[in-house]
Amino acid sequence: MVKDISIETYLKSNLPLVDVRSPGEFSRGHIPGSVNIPLFTDTERAHVGTVYVRESPEKAMKTGLQYVMPKLESFLIHSREAASDGILAVHCWRGGMRSREFARHLSENGFREVFVLTGGYKAFRQQIRSFLDTSFDLRIIGGFTGSGKTEILQFLKSTGHQGIDLEGLACHKGSSFGEIGMSEQPTTEQFENNLFEAFRKLDLTKPVWLEDESHNIGGVNIPMNLYSQMKNSPVFFLDIPAVVRAKRLVKEYAVADPEKLASAIFRISKRLGSQNAKEALQLLEFKRFEELALLLLSYYDKSYLKGLRQHNQEIIYNLRSISDDVEENSQLILKNHDAYTEYKANGL
Repeated sequence: MVKDISIETYLKSNLPLVDVRSPGEFSRGHIPGSVNIPLFTDTERAHVGTVYVRESPEKAMKTGLQYVMPKLESFLIHSREAASDGILAVHCWRGGMRSREFARHLSENGFREVFVLTGGYKAFRQQIRSFLDTSFDLRIIGGFTGSGKTEILQFLKSTGHQGIDLEGLACHKGSSFGEIGMSEQPTTEQFENNLFEAFRKLDLTKPVWLEDESHNIGGVNIPMNLYSQMKNSPVFFLDIPAVVRAKRLVKEYAVADPEKLASAIFRISKRLGSQNAKEALQLLEFKRFEELALLLLSYYDKSYLKGLRQHNQEIIYNLRSISDDVEENSQLILKNHDAYTEYKANGL
């Protein structure tokens, strides 16, 4: 039996989901957790579209059937792997012919229930745009490069606080060196999808902790509404000495491929200045990692301060620490956050 299901109802369900769009469409952006069983390859989809425009819809449908017919058995096999007890949901771009014909094929071949997502992926994207216009109660973990902000975020999450790792979702640590040790970045569209998935699992009546970020994390952009809210949310800024942070960075990056480190230096060579860039490459060559880290921090600290000026200066809390101990600095942040919460509750 084939039934329609709204995006709102689907998101409250645990239904397995099959995306029948082409691999290229799926890679640009898909609903988190969905499985791609494409009706057409990217080349086939382009050909069907060309026939539709240059000849006729009828000819395009005939061409599409020629591509699909040899795959019918494989659709059943892969859909059975994805289904839960013969039940699943299916979608295409707009919940049109691709998903409905696919669903009908499954229903006629033994599946108990097949749901078609009304409005398809387009409806999901509309839901995301609406959701990301929500006002969130954000708390920002600030600090110069090497302060351990990501580790602090993870510690806060492990102790019952709500947080989202934007860099983890973006598969990038934000700086020129940010791609080192990370997997391939998603598209901005998929980043938004994953961000929505992370937010919707939280209790949005309570604070959500984020790490301070630029508008772009590598090649991915933070949605503008969320970014604007981040700039107007309280920042708990850890001020840790550069020598302490340099040691942390050495532990993290000294084991990386020297060629990747050199490439990262080249990418910021104009901003470093030719002399500093040359010195940085020499320090890398001779494995003088701590001196290299300190040199690069002189650039990154200035850059971070410039970004910090974009925040609401009245709600930046400067927290001095001489250690990069994650638990110690997390407690320092929480202590000041409690004071902020009490201050806010009293309307001061």
